[in-house]
Parts: sequence; C-alpha cells; structure tokens
Amino acid sequence: MKDFLATTQMFRGLPPEQLEVVAEIAIARTYAKKETIFWEGEEGRGFFIIVSGRVKVFKLSADGKEQILHFFETGDHFAEVPAFDGECFPASAAALEKTEVLFFPRETFLQLLETHPSLAINLLSIFARYLRIFAKLIDDLSLKEVPGRLAVYLLELSARNNGVSEIKLTMTKGQLAARLGTIPETLSRVFARMSEDGLIAINGSSIKLLDRNGLIVLAGESS
Repeated sequence: MKDFLATTQMFRGLPPEQLEVVAEIAIARTYAKKETIFWEGEEGRGFFIIVSGRVKVFKLSADGKEQILHFFETGDHFAEVPAFDGECFPASAAALEKTEVLFFPRETFLQLLETHPSLAINLLSIFARYLRIFAKLIDDLSLKEVPGRLAVYLLELSARNNGVSEIKLTMTKGQLAARLGTIPETLSRVFARMSEDGLIAINGSSIKLLDRNGLIVLAGESS
C-alpha cells in the first residue's frame, strides 16, 4: 500500500516514514458497479483514493436530472473538501465499475496533519487546483453551447494524453452528455455535425481530431 500511495498526487514526494503512517490509517473498501459511495447531504466523514476502477461525482436536480461534475480514475482522490471542513458532501458519488478505494477517516487524518506539515502543503495545492477546475466547469456550462463544451472536452482529453490526435472515450454517450450538461440525443447530433464539418472522425469509442484549429475556434479559445 505504501508504494501505491507514493504514486498518488496527494502523497507523492512524502518520505517513506510518513507514507507508512498514512498507510496505517487507510481502510480498504470495494464498491460494485453503480453502487453509491455517498449521497449529497451526508456527513463528510473522510476522503477516498481510487486503487482501481472509476467513480463519478454528480448532482441530481429536483426532477431527477443528473449533472456529472467530475470523473475520477485509479490514483485520483475525491471528497477531500467536505472531509476537512466538517460540512456535508455537496454532491453524490457512485462507482462506474467495480471499484476499490482507500478510505481515510477525517478525524484520524486531521491528527496526522498536525504532526506532518508537508501533508498540509500538498493539500493546499490540491484545493487550489480544484477551485480552478470547477470555476472552468461553471464557465463552460453557463457560457458555451453544447458544441463548444464538447470541443473543450475533446481538446482537454487529447492534452491529458500528450496531445495525441486519436482519443478514446472512457464513458458512455449518456455519461458524457450528463457531464456536458445536455441529453444523449443532442450530443449525438453535435457529434454528427462535427464529423460532417470535418472536425473529427468517429470510429466506435475512438475519435480522431482532424481539425484541431477548428476545434479550438469552436471551443472559444481563439478567435
């Protein structure tokens, strides 16, 4: 477990003796596909790091419409903010497939922070990054139309994979539609239009970016 923790963003760079202490308080949990990890409004009693599998964090509107806020994969951590500020979870989380996580109880971890300041410094960096991520999400959903949101997503997915021209969707069209704040039918039409316009080529779950500059313009990242 210590070796795995050393590869995660939250604990990367910590000396072996601190990793050992962190590993001692971790609790292993397994969730089945579609199983809820926590619901919005529940007390934030700790945070999670994914050992294997994938997790979605989402909110449900009054009429049951799902808005996906973020996807997390192996090595990612989630639910840190409510775990540390003592408030309830602001959104819900569920496993997209069989998922193994490490759970870190709030009170026990806070005690570690008091004796290991380097952990606290890592967390400050993480929280700052999430503020930027969610500020951008709000901007995308409120100011961009669906084609622009999709273009942003495809470009970011390419960037996360070293700028490759061919990317693979790791979620269903329904999940992606929820992530982009639309419905599957609208998303399918946007995909078809982008393909007709020569921006992308679609082959199953693989998408080839044919006109990166065109996508950048569509995303509103240049004039």
